[in-house]
Amino acid sequence: KLKSKNWSKNEIIQVFKYFEFIYRVIKRYKTSDILHCNDLNTLPIGVIIKKFFNKNVRIVYDAHEYEINDIPYENKYKIKMKYFIEKYLIKHADTVICVSDKIADEYVRLYKIEKPDLVLNTPHYINLDKKNIFRETFGIDENKTIFLYQGALTLGRGIEVLLQTFKEINNDKYIIVFMGYGILEESIMRSSKKYKNIYFHKAVPSDILLNYTSSADFGISTIEDSCLSYRYCLPNKMFEYIMADVPVIVSNLIEMKKIVNYYNVGIVVKNNTLDGVIDAVQNAQKLNKEEIQKNIQIVKEIYNWEEQEKVLLKLYERLY
Repeated sequence: KLKSKNWSKNEIIQVFKYFEFIYRVIKRYKTSDILHCNDLNTLPIGVIIKKFFNKNVRIVYDAHEYEINDIPYENKYKIKMKYFIEKYLIKHADTVICVSDKIADEYVRLYKIEKPDLVLNTPHYINLDKKNIFRETFGIDENKTIFLYQGALTLGRGIEVLLQTFKEINNDKYIIVFMGYGILEESIMRSSKKYKNIYFHKAVPSDILLNYTSSADFGISTIEDSCLSYRYCLPNKMFEYIMADVPVIVSNLIEMKKIVNYYNVGIVVKNNTLDGVIDAVQNAQKLNKEEIQKNIQIVKEIYNWEEQEKVLLKLYERLY
């Protein structure tokens, strides 16, 4: 635990916190055989250890997102600065991991490296009996269709358009439940008090999350094309919906669209607008549920952590 953890969030203080973090990591892990550096902010620590403390250590750079542009509407100068930092540091990595094929291609283009391995952010494989938690909690009838958004209630996730959509629909045939926490929580709670088809549920622990997820009829992931990380993303929430046997409604983004269309496990929104999302919600009712469920079982067998773990372990073995 950092001694400075509870200090001010002032930017200068944050720098001091980062230096304390660097010191503690170096002290504890400098004799390791492999350093798994998750995200760009930890890669400098791995490089420092390799250059000054342990020249035999192997560095795995886990570029968990499109690291140089992972914030919506990010300042171009900040993007450029992160690009130069990553360009210098990545050459010290023994191998690189990405979370989508398109991000891997971009790293090859940007840094002229071998194509990174793909280790996707997927849940553990599980077969669940469908639960009815939302209907029981909120008194929702069986003949209503429940759409679920779970995850961070923040900007760039299409939440504002989802709220607008269900306000426009404004009937209790189509229900949306927002489950999570974040800066848009208050806005969602206010809307839930005014509209009978909008509900808010607080975030739940990860070990019981999929029980709640399975209580929905459709899972929504309408991430906005507001930065390159989002444009090329394969969000874990999409895989959580599928693991809970829930068909998905996703943004018209490269990687998400590719999986949903190829395996036919849901609907791709034409565009993240009011009309686009309303159209997707209505078209979701027309899906062949039996066919979709068969396809979901195929996807679950492929995109689960047990399969991704094999890739990671082979990668570690390759280093020694």
